[in-house]
Amino acid sequence: MNISLFGLAIAPGLAIAIYIYWKDKFDKEPKRLMVLGFLLGIISTILAVILEKTWTHFGFNLSNNTLMTGFYAFIVVGFSEELSKFILLQRYLYTHKEFDEPYDGITYSVMVSMGFATLENILYVADGGLSTAIMRMFLAVPAHAAFAIIMGYYVGLAKFNP
Repeated sequence: MNISLFGLAIAPGLAIAIYIYWKDKFDKEPKRLMVLGFLLGIISTILAVILEKTWTHFGFNLSNNTLMTGFYAFIVVGFSEELSKFILLQRYLYTHKEFDEPYDGITYSVMVSMGFATLENILYVADGGLSTAIMRMFLAVPAHAAFAIIMGYYVGLAKFNP
C-alpha cells in the first residue's frame, strides 16, 4: 500500500476521533486516555476476529444463500464487532476515574470504535485500493462512529443513572 492510500485509510477514523474529542466542551478527557481508547479499539479487532471465527465454526458463514449471508453480516459480524468494542470499553475505560460525566461514554466509545475502524479500514484499503478507500470513508467508518455514539450514550447513562 502506498502512502496516499494509507493516508486515505487512516484519515476518516482520526478525523472523527479528533472531532468528538473537540466537541467535549466541559471536562476534556486526558489525551493519554484518548490514545488508550484508540489502541484498545485496534486490539478489539483481534477479539472480533476470534468471535467471528467461532460463529463460523458453528456453521454461520457466508454462502450463496442470501438469508444466511444477511444473517452473517448483520448478526455474526455486527454482534462480534460491537461486543468486542464494548468489552474493552467496559473493562478498561468505564471504571477509570476520569470517566466522570455522561458524555464521556460517547467520547471513550468513539475512541475505541475509531481505533477498530481505522485498523479495519487499513486492511480493506490495502486489499481493495482507492475505490474501497473512498467508499469506506463515507460509509463504514462513519457507521462505526454512529454505532459508537449510540453505545456510548447508553454506557454514559448506565454509569451515572443506574
